[in-house]
Amino acid sequence: MKILVCIKQVPDMESKFKINAEGIWYNEADLAWRINEYDEYAVEQAVQLKEQLGGAPEVTVLSIGPDRAKEAIRKALAMGSDKGIHVKDDAYYLKTPAEVASIIHEFAKGQGFDLTLAGMQSQDRGSAQVGVLLGELLGVPAVSTIVDFAFDDGTVTVKRELEGGMKAVIKVPTPALVTCQLGLNAPRYPTLPNIMKAKKKELQTMAVEDLLKVESLLTTEKMYFPEKKGSGLVLDGEIGELADKLIEILKEKTTVLN
Repeated sequence: MKILVCIKQVPDMESKFKINAEGIWYNEADLAWRINEYDEYAVEQAVQLKEQLGGAPEVTVLSIGPDRAKEAIRKALAMGSDKGIHVKDDAYYLKTPAEVASIIHEFAKGQGFDLTLAGMQSQDRGSAQVGVLLGELLGVPAVSTIVDFAFDDGTVTVKRELEGGMKAVIKVPTPALVTCQLGLNAPRYPTLPNIMKAKKKELQTMAVEDLLKVESLLTTEKMYFPEKKGSGLVLDGEIGELADKLIEILKEKTTVLN
């Protein structure tokens, strides 16, 4: 069995972001970097499945980005993955979800991956498109936003989130693709021995130009922070008093009751 996990290196979300000089992405200087949170669930699920099946599956981790993306791959290897693929692309932030999915497909096609896992979305771009687009390109069943996973005899059984707090149970045969949501599992912390072992595992670098076979149909014109709005108003008191206060505010500040 062969498993592919797609990960992305993103800034720590507690960072202070600034727009870059081009005005189309954030300034990457002085940011701390980590594996995209949703992708960590994907790595953990792949490693858990490998352990369930006695270590037989080979887990390959792929990441697109500049040289620093190797750090994220190394962590995934330390978590228990077997080998890494780094698609070097310094202009990764200019790629649309369709281009990213096409790059991964170009690498994965014909390699016989039985299961592909990815995060539901990346924390920096948040499009939630790459996983499902990749499933379409691979021609395999794709199930998004899963919060529970089971594998038995070539069949994947997952739960996925629906609107209103409901969940759906879905079974698909492999090969298949799933995207992982918060709550699926608890990603492990790599131990020091596994971190040392990860340094000896295979990590292959490929040029993005060798894999990108489609043209971009979208361009980012501008990125900006939303305008700051006025603060909210908190009302205290009994229900009757609150109703009177609210009516007065609506009359004074809006045209709702005029």
